Amino acid sequence: MRQIVLGDIVIGGGAPFVMVAGPCVIEDGVKTEKIARYLKDLAGELDIPFIFKASYDKANRTSINSFRGPGLKEGLGILKGIREGLGVPILSDVHRFEEIEEASKVLDIMQIPAFLCRQTDFLIAVARTARIVNVKKGQFIAPWDVPNILEKIISTGNNKILITERGVNFGYNNLIADMRSLPILRKLGYPVIFDATHSVQLPGGAGGSSGGDREMAQYLSRAAVATGIDGLFLEVHPDPECALCDGPNSLYLDSLPGLLGTLKKIDGLVKIGER
Repeated sequence: MRQIVLGDIVIGGGAPFVMVAGPCVIEDGVKTEKIARYLKDLAGELDIPFIFKASYDKANRTSINSFRGPGLKEGLGILKGIREGLGVPILSDVHRFEEIEEASKVLDIMQIPAFLCRQTDFLIAVARTARIVNVKKGQFIAPWDVPNILEKIISTGNNKILITERGVNFGYNNLIADMRSLPILRKLGYPVIFDATHSVQLPGGAGGSSGGDREMAQYLSRAAVATGIDGLFLEVHPDPECALCDGPNSLYLDSLPGLLGTLKKIDGLVKIGER
């Protein structure tokens, strides 16, 4: 499997799993920096590679009245401050062509949202600019159809690609996480990340917003790490009940130490044969 190197972090090829974590959206600079600092310190204590994730603009909210974040300029400024102040790599999603150039100056990893994973021109534009591309596999995409997405990105000469599984549509307002998808995707030769918190989302399930079942995220995380994934994507918040985006599927910050400790043990056992 291809390894992706990001500073001191190695993703894939039998390396320990990487934690990609942060709040769904930037609510304010102070709160976001505190979350990032907590995650960095925790990752350091557990010796888990860490990439910070937060969105500066969530363009795909269910309702026009939903909170979207501070926007491109202010949001990238906050992420840049965290990147430089804490020395952690940054991942965020881009939704529009107009964002790509500015976002590339701050983001170590540019993420293709799930709903845009088949948009050829957008994929190519991001791939030409990004250092590393993380593709969220759409809820409507089978794992064996992902090579078509990869081909579009690779056509630009960029082969620094991560693939993120975030569940598949299962009827109305529901997702299911098929663990078979993870080894199938890994056979494509690129590191695979499992998005545990979006996989327990109930899209549009709360009427004007999405619902979720955060309790199940810990169990899906254990199962996914047991398949040998290369990274785990977690949306977290100090008080998910009051989060302005994706609260029902976000994990409490104080639940992470125990969960991550367990996941690290599972990862170590599973990857003995890969190292």
